[in-house]
Amino acid sequence: MNQVLLITGGSRGIGAATARLAARRGWAVAVNYASQAAAADEVVQAIRAEGGRAIAVQADVGDEAQVLAMFDQVDAELGPLSGLVNNAGVVDMQSRVDQMTVARLERMLRINVIGSFICAREAVQRMSTRHGGRGGVIVNLSSAAARLGSPGQYVDYAASKGAIDSFTIGLAKEVADEGIRVNAVRPGLIETEIHASGGLPDRAAQLASTVPMKRTGSADEVANAIVWLLSAEASYATASFVDITGGR
Repeated sequence: MNQVLLITGGSRGIGAATARLAARRGWAVAVNYASQAAAADEVVQAIRAEGGRAIAVQADVGDEAQVLAMFDQVDAELGPLSGLVNNAGVVDMQSRVDQMTVARLERMLRINVIGSFICAREAVQRMSTRHGGRGGVIVNLSSAAARLGSPGQYVDYAASKGAIDSFTIGLAKEVADEGIRVNAVRPGLIETEIHASGGLPDRAAQLASTVPMKRTGSADEVANAIVWLLSAEASYATASFVDITGGR
């Protein structure tokens, strides 16, 4: 059976690592990107070089029209969807709440929360047995920040990931008898480019001593958990969370 997976924010970091690993496990992968076309193409070419199937698909997940076009492209080029990884997300420059602008908050929630809702909506419409689908899997990217709050830095980001936790639980129960499993991973301090986009490129390394394991994690370590949740080995797991935090 052709297994088709869409990974939002798949051009770099955890998304790219997940795309490469999923392809090795037999998934045909749609690598979504917002602006990093060259990086997405590099992931696609690496997958194809190993004999896998992959395409790059441009869309800002916070824009409904672009999301609809993305899903249509995946349908046309790869076939019926089997899995979605809601990985696309942003942070902003470190800030206290009393300094945050409405524009910042709206951007954070539009991409991190509304984007995940829209993508899941489209995936459910394709995968749910209620809609004539054959079932599937959704994995959402939460964060340890949902538990820790990220005070003085990214309380808005932490809150957006808290919303993802609630979303994961609610959606999982809503579609559990329609052939769809919905789970989430909560990465901790992972060495990816997201820290630089928040103005703190060395943040993970600087905080490594606060982790019980005394080290940061890698994108590949998070990808291992995501791909397991996508697999039949996790067939009885839904509304579940896997923390990849080194004990933090």
